[in-house]
Amino acid sequence: MRKILIVGGGYAGFYTAWKLEKRLRRGEAQVTMVDPLPYLTYQPFLPEVAAGSVEPRHAVVAHRRHLKTTRVVTARVTKIDHASKTAELTPADGAPWTEEYDTIVVTAGSVSRTFPIPGVADEAIGLKSIEEAMAIRDRLTGNFAKASSMEPGPERDRLLTVVVVGGGFAGIELFGELRSFASALVGQYPEISMDDTHFHLIEAMGRIMPEVSLKTAENVVKQFAQRGAEIHLNTQLQSAVGGKIELSTGEAFESDLIIWTAGVMATPNMRNSDLPLDERGRVTVRADLRVKNADDEIVEDAWGAGDVCAVPDLTGGGVGGFCVPNAQHAVRQAKRLAKNLVGVIRGEEPADYYHKNLGAVAGLGLYEGAFQSGKIGFTGFIAWFMHRGYHGLAIPTFERKNRVIGNWFLNFFNSRDLVGIPARDTPAAYFQEFASRPKPQA
Repeated sequence: MRKILIVGGGYAGFYTAWKLEKRLRRGEAQVTMVDPLPYLTYQPFLPEVAAGSVEPRHAVVAHRRHLKTTRVVTARVTKIDHASKTAELTPADGAPWTEEYDTIVVTAGSVSRTFPIPGVADEAIGLKSIEEAMAIRDRLTGNFAKASSMEPGPERDRLLTVVVVGGGFAGIELFGELRSFASALVGQYPEISMDDTHFHLIEAMGRIMPEVSLKTAENVVKQFAQRGAEIHLNTQLQSAVGGKIELSTGEAFESDLIIWTAGVMATPNMRNSDLPLDERGRVTVRADLRVKNADDEIVEDAWGAGDVCAVPDLTGGGVGGFCVPNAQHAVRQAKRLAKNLVGVIRGEEPADYYHKNLGAVAGLGLYEGAFQSGKIGFTGFIAWFMHRGYHGLAIPTFERKNRVIGNWFLNFFNSRDLVGIPARDTPAAYFQEFASRPKPQA
């Protein structure tokens, strides 16, 4: 059988494998999907995970539970030699090995894109994984608990100050969700009022959320200002050393929770391959999702989709002529890729990927949202409801849809869960503190 190797188990990788299972005939091909994590993370839910509106395990989709015939390997692809059609797979523990394939599908996704700003690498946290969202929630709840027993002062202000860097959809949604989460936490701590909290969003451009109209974006900024949350436009982060925030405007303050959401870049592992890359490290592909070289010639038996690839946007609405890196494109590209790949195996011609964005929705905290479709844009409860409805249906598999939507219903009647587990990262500490140890030898 033809051996198909899928590199990456995120949106594009998971959906490619999922659709191949439905389209391939028995014995037509053997599909192997490799990813260092055993699950897909539904990233649009990360802000709600951080704010306690979605249970963390409900925002991930287990590979092995939902891929019935795909061989799933939990490892990292550390090298690709397409000339010999081999890939090096490296598990978290153990020695790497070489995997042979006939066809490769590159869907390795993206990582947070950062800049060499002093202190960011040491003090900030990203928002690309479920673990990061959980850590943000635990940090905020832990800081409230600490601040409640402190007298007013610089250290207390530091604990109650939240900084989000990046005004795209991820940053704005997280900013709104954490502000809403904090307003709920205040009700649990009589010693703290909302006036004691400080929320800052830093955006280098002159506007937020480029996916929506300028009018809608300005309305969002006004709403945050009315709620006491400050958005710094045309402002750059100069330093975050020791948690001290220094801005290009000259403003300075301290924060114990700094979250970086200022863009993504293609997974750097692709540089350890002989597949053609562009200047930004993305695998170059044609509109039909077959990998191409610098002369626009097809690289046989190589395909790509998602954030790690430079996919042409035939609608003309992309950035620089390419599809923007988001879940909407990754999922639809994967479906087209699976259909094209099966078609090529059977001697058919592949079709080009074409998707015109019909609109955008964003959650800005509990019962607050933003919607944009063409020239129609608005904010408020209806936009929030549309946001939840869209993503409740968009998360893959009925099993996960049921869990997420069921969780929302429970939260409606019981309110969201405000409990944090700050000691989650050091679970052995309780045992080790009182565990008996051998006496030192004389």
